[in-house]
Amino acid sequence: SASLGPVPHTTASTGSRPVVGFDPHAPTAMIVASSPASPASVRANPTLRGARTHRRSASLLPSASSSFVARRRRPAVRRRGVAVVVHSAASATHALGVDVGTQGTKAILYDLSSKAVAGKGSCSYGLMPQPAGRPNAAEQDPSTWLEGVRVAVKAALEEAGLEPSAIAAVGVSGQQHGMVALDAAGEVIRPAKLWCDVESAKEAKELGAHFGWAMQAGFTSSKVLWMKRNEPDDWARTEHIVLPHDWINYKLTGEIATDPGDASGIGVLDLTTRSFREDLCEFVDPKFRRVLPDVVDPGRGVLGTVTAEASSGWLEGLIPAGAIVSVGSGDNMMSALGAGCVDPGDLVVSLGTSGTVFGYSSTPVIDATGAVAPFCDATGGYLPLLCTMNCTKVVEEPLLWYGRDHGQMVELAAAVPPGCDGVRFLPYITGERTPNWPDATGAIVGIRPGALANPGVAYRAAMEGATYSLLAGAERMSELGMPAPAEVKAVGGGSESPLWRQILADAFDVPVRRLRESESAALGASMQAAAAAEGVDVRGYVRANPGIS
Repeated sequence: SASLGPVPHTTASTGSRPVVGFDPHAPTAMIVASSPASPASVRANPTLRGARTHRRSASLLPSASSSFVARRRRPAVRRRGVAVVVHSAASATHALGVDVGTQGTKAILYDLSSKAVAGKGSCSYGLMPQPAGRPNAAEQDPSTWLEGVRVAVKAALEEAGLEPSAIAAVGVSGQQHGMVALDAAGEVIRPAKLWCDVESAKEAKELGAHFGWAMQAGFTSSKVLWMKRNEPDDWARTEHIVLPHDWINYKLTGEIATDPGDASGIGVLDLTTRSFREDLCEFVDPKFRRVLPDVVDPGRGVLGTVTAEASSGWLEGLIPAGAIVSVGSGDNMMSALGAGCVDPGDLVVSLGTSGTVFGYSSTPVIDATGAVAPFCDATGGYLPLLCTMNCTKVVEEPLLWYGRDHGQMVELAAAVPPGCDGVRFLPYITGERTPNWPDATGAIVGIRPGALANPGVAYRAAMEGATYSLLAGAERMSELGMPAPAEVKAVGGGSESPLWRQILADAFDVPVRRLRESESAALGASMQAAAAAEGVDVRGYVRANPGIS
C-alpha cells in the first residue's frame, strides 16, 4: 500500500481575521499549485516529478490538428435495467475509483480489507483546439476519456502489483455539466461541451429568467439550448443527453442512467422529488425530457456490471467482466465522499483547475442569485456548492511572466507580507462563473512603483485572489443558513502547497486540514464502489472508515 503519511493541519496565524496570512515555518521546498494532472506544472518544476501524487502517468495532449471523428456505430442502447451477474472471484479484493476530469483521469485502487489506497495512476490530456471564431468554446472528444481510463487504471494496477481480477467493483466520478449528445445507436454526435464552455451564456441568462434563478453558462440545459439553436441538425439526431460520468458508466455497463447529484447540474431537476421537471424541460425543447436519462437513487448502490464486450473491447482486459459498477456521480459529489463531507458543518475547499467550496446539508439550499449551486450529493442529501472557473491556472500565470518555477516563487513569496502591500489580483482570466461574468478578464490592481519587481508579489497575489473568491462563497452559504465550519478540509492539487493552506487558514479564520489523499474525487468513487460491493449505505461506509481522510 502507498503510505498515506500524517494529516497536516494549518491554523490561522492570529485570533482575528486578517486579509490573508503566511506561515513562516512552512516548508518551501515543494509546492503544487496546480492540478496534479497538469503536465505544465511538472514541466515548470522538475522537482515535482518525484513528489507527484500519481507516480504512473501519461499524457494525451491534443495536437493542433486534432479533430472530432465519429466512430463505428454500436447496437441500440438500453435505458437502466436490473443488475445481473456479479463478479465474485475470490481474488476480487479491491475497489476501483476513476475520476474523469478536464485535465486528466485519475484512478485509485482501494483495498477492501485494509481500507487503504493500494495503487494510483493518472493520464493527462487537454481540450480540443478552439474552433475558429469561437473563443468561448471548451470541448473534448469523449474517446479521450476512454483512453484516460485505460492508461490510469493500468498504471494503478502496476503500482499496486495487482492483476485485473483483483477488481471487485468500480465507481466513476466525472467532471460535472458536460453535455454528451448521443444518437439512437448510442454514438457520440459532436464533441462534449464542458463545464468551462461559456458559449451558452446568452441561453443561460434566458433560462435563468424563466426558471427564477440566475443560471450560469456551465449548466447543461443552457448548452442543449445552444446546440438546438446553433447546430439544429445535431439536435435533430440527438436521442440521449448524458453527462461525462453517465457516459463512462454506459460504456462500462450498457446502461443509460444518472444520479441526483450529477443530474442537479443540468439545471432542470426538482431538488425535492429528485426528478426532472416537465415544465422546465418543455421550455428548453419539447423532446428534452425524453432524451434525458433516468435518475437512479444513490441508495440503490449498484448500477450494473461491466459487460464482456467492454472488458475485452475498449478496456483491453483491465477491468474484468462482471465487476460491479456503482451508481457514480459528479466529481464534486465524489470529492465530498472522499473528504468525509457527509454531515452538517463539514466544509471542503478544492483547489484545482476550478476552485470549489461545498458543504453537506440535509435540506435543499436555494440561492436565487445563482452564486451557490443547488446540488444534491451522492448520499441522498444535498451539497450546496460555489464554483469558480479560475483557481490553479491563475497561480501558474506568474510562472509564465517571470520564467520561474513554483519552488522559486514560493521562496520569493515567503518575504511578501499578507495582502501583498495592497496589490490585488482579480483572477478572472478565463471569464468567471461565480460571479456570473462569462466575459470578464483578469486584472492586477493596487500597483505602485516597483510593486511587481518581485515575482513573489504576483505569485502570492494570485493565490490570495483565488482564495477571496472561495471565501465569498463560504460567506454566502452562511447567509443562506449553513452552519459555520469548525475547520476546512482542503483537497486538490493546490492543497499540497503549505503557503496556500496558510492563506486559506487566515482568510477563513479556522484550521485547515489537508487530506492524506488529495485526489478526493477518485477516492470517493472507490469508496462508493466499496460500499456497493459490500451492500451497505455509502454514507454509513464513509463515516465508518474515516482514517483515509
